[in-house]
Amino acid sequence: MNLRRIQTRIAVISLIGCLFLSSFSSFHLEVHAQDFSSLPPKGMATMIDLGADSCVPCKLMAPILKKLEKEFSGRVAIIFIDVWKHKDQARRFGIRAIPTQIFFDKDGKEVYRNLGFMSEKAIVAQLKKMGIK
Repeated sequence: MNLRRIQTRIAVISLIGCLFLSSFSSFHLEVHAQDFSSLPPKGMATMIDLGADSCVPCKLMAPILKKLEKEFSGRVAIIFIDVWKHKDQARRFGIRAIPTQIFFDKDGKEVYRNLGFMSEKAIVAQLKKMGIK
C-alpha cells in the first residue's frame, strides 16, 4: 500500500471521527437536579444517573433518560446529576465510576446500583422489578 493511500485513509477516518464526536457535542442533557437536599424524593420511585455531560456513555444515555422521563412521568423521578460540576454529590452517593445509576424505592431506600452504560431495556426491567409499570 503506498503512502498516498495510507494518508487518504487516515484523513477519512479522522473526518468520520470528528463528525461522530461533533454530533455528541451539540447535545445537551436537560435533566438536572435543582435541589440536591431533597434527593431522592419521598413517595416516588427514583433513578438517579450520576455522570457528566462530557462523558460519552453519559451522552449515549441522555436520550434514553429523556424518553423514559416522559414515559414514566408521575410514577418515577428520573434525575441526572453532573458530578464533574457537583463533586459533592459524587461523594454523597459514593460513586466510583461514571455513569452510575442508583434506583431508590418510594421510601428513599437504595434497591439497585449499576456502574457504566445502562440500556433502556435494562432500566425498564429494573423499574418493573421494583413494581413500576
